[in-house]
Amino acid sequence: MPETITACLFDLDGVLTGTAILHREAWKRTFDEFLRARDGAGFAEFTDHDYAAFVDGRPRADGVREFLRSRGIVLPEGEPDDPVDAPTVNGVGNRKNELVLKIIDERGVNPYPGSVRYLEAVKAAGLRIGVVTSSANGAKVLDGADLSKYVEARIDGIVIREQHLKGKPAPDSFLAGAAALGVEPAHAAVFEDAQSGVQAGKAGGFGYVVGVNRADQAAELRAHGADIVVDDLADLLEDR
Repeated sequence: MPETITACLFDLDGVLTGTAILHREAWKRTFDEFLRARDGAGFAEFTDHDYAAFVDGRPRADGVREFLRSRGIVLPEGEPDDPVDAPTVNGVGNRKNELVLKIIDERGVNPYPGSVRYLEAVKAAGLRIGVVTSSANGAKVLDGADLSKYVEARIDGIVIREQHLKGKPAPDSFLAGAAALGVEPAHAAVFEDAQSGVQAGKAGGFGYVVGVNRADQAAELRAHGADIVVDDLADLLEDR
């Protein structure tokens, strides 16, 4: 880590916890059901590539909008509290959220052991710690993984909506995280597993962008702005 770094801003799902897999599963079930109802048995399934390119790291409504646009589908926006069967962007997004909350309740939240070790090292070094996630369930996941004790500031999907911030790949949420910690972007490091997230870190002028390769996309993370790519945060520890 460059000596100028005084704060670390971590994405949550896929960086600190294994919940990115649960989100991907919920998105696939949601979109496949939507496409099957729309196009019949011959529908083209939602793929891992679709998740990485159009959904991963983005706020929920943005993910719905971007993926459906890639299939030539445009839905009305609707309202944030639309029912899960509403044929709107928010309705589809709320269906996904209902599914992922059910999956989380069934399976629990497990932090990556290497990420816990890294958080402990960061805290011991006196660096500030923030979490920046597009998920509206950030507090639930942090509490479920027993990670809230490390976090000084949290920018999540609720804050993004309330403050009318642009979602990743725009840098707004990370910039809000740096502001909440009282540090300049040049003195903060961003840790991301999503292509849209490392792109946001690069666009925000952050001092260091770490790509976390959980989905065999190291080259893509570098291409989108990561200064370094690791398979696990523990790889950054000298005593690993």
